[in-house]
Amino acid sequence: MAGGAREVLTLQLGHFAGFVGAHWWNQQDAALCRPTDAKEPPGELCPDVLYRTGRTLHGQETYTPRLILMDLKGSLSSLKQEGGLYRDKQLDAAIAWQGKLTTHKEELYPKNPYLQDLLSAEGVLNSDGIWRVKSIPNGKGPPPFTTATTPKPVIPTEGSIRVWSDFLRVHLHPRSICMIQKYNHDGETGRLEAFGQGESILKEPKYLEELEDRLHFYVEECDYLQGFQILCDLHNGFSGVGAKAAELLQDEYSGRGIITWGLLPGPYRLGEPQKNIYRLLNTAFGLVHLSAHSSLVCPLSLGGSLGLHPEPPVNFPHLQYDAALPFHCGAILATALDTVTVPYRLCSSPISMVHLADMLNFSGKKVVTAGATIPFPLVPSQSLPDTLMQLGEATPWTPLSACGDPSGTCCFAQSVVLRGLDRACHTSQLTPGTPLPSLLHACTTGEEVLAQYLQQQQPGVRSSSHLLLTPCKVVPPYPYLFSSSLSQQGLVLDGPPTGAAVESIPVLGALCSSSSLNRTLGDLAKDLARLDLRRWASFMDAGVEQDDLEETLQELRSLAQCYQSGNSLMD
Repeated sequence: MAGGAREVLTLQLGHFAGFVGAHWWNQQDAALCRPTDAKEPPGELCPDVLYRTGRTLHGQETYTPRLILMDLKGSLSSLKQEGGLYRDKQLDAAIAWQGKLTTHKEELYPKNPYLQDLLSAEGVLNSDGIWRVKSIPNGKGPPPFTTATTPKPVIPTEGSIRVWSDFLRVHLHPRSICMIQKYNHDGETGRLEAFGQGESILKEPKYLEELEDRLHFYVEECDYLQGFQILCDLHNGFSGVGAKAAELLQDEYSGRGIITWGLLPGPYRLGEPQKNIYRLLNTAFGLVHLSAHSSLVCPLSLGGSLGLHPEPPVNFPHLQYDAALPFHCGAILATALDTVTVPYRLCSSPISMVHLADMLNFSGKKVVTAGATIPFPLVPSQSLPDTLMQLGEATPWTPLSACGDPSGTCCFAQSVVLRGLDRACHTSQLTPGTPLPSLLHACTTGEEVLAQYLQQQQPGVRSSSHLLLTPCKVVPPYPYLFSSSLSQQGLVLDGPPTGAAVESIPVLGALCSSSSLNRTLGDLAKDLARLDLRRWASFMDAGVEQDDLEETLQELRSLAQCYQSGNSLMD
């Protein structure tokens, strides 16, 4: 099956998690479909960690994400719940009834033009209803791109993207999608709004058994399951679904890593008081319960604050994005996720999920922050030591955990990944005898340069760092967010724009156990304590008791205290 890979099973819970996940799987797919003349050396990242091989009923080999996905009724658009690769025998058996049938047919959603173009390039739907995929080289993904036969791709426009399935280019296994029919994706009623509603879903035998069956299906075929990664909406009722799912995983698969990515869309919108209060409550309950059952929890957002005080979205010097569009926000967060998860996806000397979590979560610090530089600002004529020296003493990455400005905070432990730089620029290219501008210019390997830089930035901090040649792929349907000052490989041009579309980028990503969480979690607790819950009885009616609120408040304060630095102790 996985050929010695340390497999990871992904749980994707919620609609914004669907946007991030769709971009994430598209980027994995783009890495699999590398052109035959690719310059990047193969083999740095092991796709079998995230993907599984299988066969259709007609013997066709498939390669699909090891994924369980939960979303609400009406969220799939034209995507079929059972996928398009092959039909599940159990699903066929469910309609084996020979008596009288009454058919209720829903109107089909029109397929996004981008997906119509994609499917015509990848295969054909036969008259028997079975999707015939074009030949798969070495069992890894769809056919490689060839300039001779592949038409120019249709790039999806923001206006054509309604739901995440409108731009997902990866075929899913029939056991991947689990729909929650009792709540609606669209409309003003029947929404999954509150943490308690989400918790209650996985207390119902129907949904609990469905999740357990899918878990057993994927887990039992793994040779060495290292753990689970949960992509979970934090702002709505899916925070409760995620909390119960993490609790189930902890109970049934003790000793495996559980890393949870709590996802929040763009900043708060003024004028939506109920949504903002529910977002605050769901985030607080979600962080407390997820940290109790996960090895590590990391909030991911382009907003500036987890609390009720709106802050502007974060800024990237070489990106122009709309923080109100999940299509844009999901792409940026997926790029960060694709980078910071590198340590447990490596082919050679990987760090297991459990080991990564242990390094970052000591002394009760189960919540970590993420940051990324997208793209890493390397000029072709410069070396890595030159660029790092120009960054100065400021934090080199943009914060992605809605914890505000990181300046003045300290780091307790960090895992850093830099990817997509050609080996020739890893070390200084100064001619012999030239005075060295910094200690970084004396290093003999790129790994040494990065480690030395991190040591200078945060002396004495427990650090793990990885340097990869493999860049991050940003081909369509990734939105075009890049400034004209970037080359096709995402490097900062020191001359006029070339006009070539950016296809890959270098990225610097980091996970940090940071003292900024002392302020962030503390402020979240203060906002929670100020609420008059009599005005928000509907949240409590969803299954949360007053005692639960008091306990969550206390747990938040205790979590915040874990991140006190020497400075905050003296305040």
